Amino acid sequence: MQIIKSIQNRIYEIRGERVMLDFDLALLYEVETKALNQAVKRNIKRFPDDFMFQLTTYEWQEIATQMDSLLSNNINTNRSQIVTGSQKHRGNLPYGFTEQGVAMLSGILKSDKAINMNIAIMRAFVDVRRVLLKQSNINEQLTEIKERIGEHDVQLSELYDAMENLIDEKIAQLKWNDRQRIGFKIKE
Repeated sequence: MQIIKSIQNRIYEIRGERVMLDFDLALLYEVETKALNQAVKRNIKRFPDDFMFQLTTYEWQEIATQMDSLLSNNINTNRSQIVTGSQKHRGNLPYGFTEQGVAMLSGILKSDKAINMNIAIMRAFVDVRRVLLKQSNINEQLTEIKERIGEHDVQLSELYDAMENLIDEKIAQLKWNDRQRIGFKIKE
């Protein structure tokens, strides 16, 4: 379970996709980033743009900022791993692998470690998707509750108006009954 949490901390959202970066994958597979990228380039036909893409300078700066934020907040990260991974990309921009790209890596990296890690990564992506679906469902429920409350507000407002009208009528009736009578009094 700890490994899945560690993997989930390495999943970023870039271009509307959940991706893992090449240096994080290399670290998990226990290979050099250069070796991972060379294996990908030898099998580039397996990695279309929706499986793998190179980050822009701006995207990389955003991710690096997120990493720095994680480091400063001490959120279950291993400082040396992040620093080592990010330093390797000072000259080159990293590649981001979508879930499908990570699955495709299992076909080109044959070691037992890579296979076991790929299984764990796939589980982490599934867990992230499950959490996002739950959040989506909760958002839908909150929207429905807000709509119902809005309807109830209208109904309560109508009830309050009706009650005020009844109270106003009662007060008017009491005032009518309690008024001082004028005219002749008939004695019986």
